[in-house]
Amino acid sequence: MFEQVKLKDGTAAWISPLMRDDRDLLAAGFEELSAETKRQRFLAPVKHLSEAMLHHLVDDVDGINHVALVLSAETSPDVFDPVAIARMVRYPDVTDTADVAVTVKDSWQGRGIATALLAALVRHRPEGVTRLVTEVAGTNAASLAMLRRLGPTKVEPNGHGAYDVEVNLDAARQTPGPTSEPTTEPAREQGSRVPLVRPSEHARPKVDRQSHHMLQTRDLVCPWLN
Repeated sequence: MFEQVKLKDGTAAWISPLMRDDRDLLAAGFEELSAETKRQRFLAPVKHLSEAMLHHLVDDVDGINHVALVLSAETSPDVFDPVAIARMVRYPDVTDTADVAVTVKDSWQGRGIATALLAALVRHRPEGVTRLVTEVAGTNAASLAMLRRLGPTKVEPNGHGAYDVEVNLDAARQTPGPTSEPTTEPAREQGSRVPLVRPSEHARPKVDRQSHHMLQTRDLVCPWLN
């Protein structure tokens, strides 16, 4: 699926699925993040993406239980650079529930990218998912506001400087994608895509050891959502 959107400043953008050959771009994009952005994004320090993280973030994306979408913005005429990514991952033990995250490159924050990308992600979420369960940093009021716009929301402090958040998506529209697609993908500059990673000690739905390790490479919802 490809969806064309306009950012709130009028910039043209496309939303498309994350591809398996994007592994190197994801790794390079992570290295470009500022120290402050990394601190804001992740609930534990992560200096580099491990092979295990890259495997989960790229190779595990199947469009069924793990959906990842990339937003590419027009950086010059007819050239689109990947500037943000969002993903939703179904919890293996609670199949109607998923975790969610959106990350936007530093220089593109504040342009409505996260809002547009999350809306597309909810429409194209894993089939049968009716609830989001995620964790948001205690200082991340913008993320909480964004999640509340998706549906009825429960927010509880978890005692670790963050909130456990549950969102009911029953009323959210879900579609299989656009009825038509462009015959060619828009040109994309050889830039980097920003990966999503949120190591966390605090499991939400109960999972086995292997699944919990996989869920440790989950993203923190981006704090810049307006």
